[in-house]
Amino acid sequence: MENAKETLQKAGKEDNHYNDRKYVRTACGTAYNGLLIALDTYLLLKGIKKTKGRKSIEYYQEHIGKIDKKLLKYVNDAYEILHLSGYYDGILNATVVKEGFNEAYEIINQIKPD
Repeated sequence: MENAKETLQKAGKEDNHYNDRKYVRTACGTAYNGLLIALDTYLLLKGIKKTKGRKSIEYYQEHIGKIDKKLLKYVNDAYEILHLSGYYDGILNATVVKEGFNEAYEIINQIKPD
């Protein structure tokens, strides 16, 4: 997540919009990947064996949904904002991107062991 924040700073910001779509996409992709790594670890701690290869969002939705419905809402939001809007679409609105990062941090804080 720290790498993602550093990359996002390189995008430059003016009037609540980032200036460089390339850095926004990279930052959102990095944040989303960091979130998936955290979720993989969380699922492993919950006894769900890691499958080989790439996992789809449906994989996470299915398994997280069985464990914690509230957490699933955050996962869905992070997916929509960071992965779809941020990484694929390269949204430049700083408020939206910030909310995506907030969702990711909320998930990480909820799932980290005490």
